Amino acid sequence: MNGRTRIKFCGITRAQDAACAVALGVDALGFVFTRRSRRFVEPAAAAAIRATLPPFVCAVALFMDDEPAWIAAVLDAFGADLIQFHGSEPAAFCDGFARPYLKAVAMASVADVPAHLDAYPRASGFVLDAHAAGEAGGTGQRFDWARARGLSRPVVLAGGLTAGTVGEAIARTRPYAVDVSSGIETAPGLKDDAKMRAFAAAVRAADCG
Repeated sequence: MNGRTRIKFCGITRAQDAACAVALGVDALGFVFTRRSRRFVEPAAAAAIRATLPPFVCAVALFMDDEPAWIAAVLDAFGADLIQFHGSEPAAFCDGFARPYLKAVAMASVADVPAHLDAYPRASGFVLDAHAAGEAGGTGQRFDWARARGLSRPVVLAGGLTAGTVGEAIARTRPYAVDVSSGIETAPGLKDDAKMRAFAAAVRAADCG
């Protein structure tokens, strides 16, 4: 039994969405700094939102195969409590920014998940997402949740999660955390208050189940 499942809302672009997430007790907010993403947010705008966050809400900076100079510039402007590397970055690259990080696992391409996790010994945890290597997350697709069971490292379950599916996902895998983006949106980067509330409530219900 995992106890309380942590919640991350990713793709935050608006202060009002961050405020709603905070009011719901969400543990982490993800800000996407990869320019090709539909959920890209300028570092200055993200920093302004981050300045409104109360203590103990984690601000996550997401990158996907970005240049080191860009990552360094974003971290200088935004700060970030945690980095999420969502591309094909090797461990040596991820380790080079002197911050704790999550590594995304492209479940459509990775056959041996335990071996893949072992390749990143310094990662704080792993985001298991449904996309293939080279593709962005936030597609609303899901993978076979059975592949997330029994892993020895902290797992953040992502991919195709909504208020209607997250309860089953938690019951089947008992992840450390769940990560949602498209499942709480009306459009990429624009969150929906009712969907956010329903998702958070479904996670809490699953934890009590």
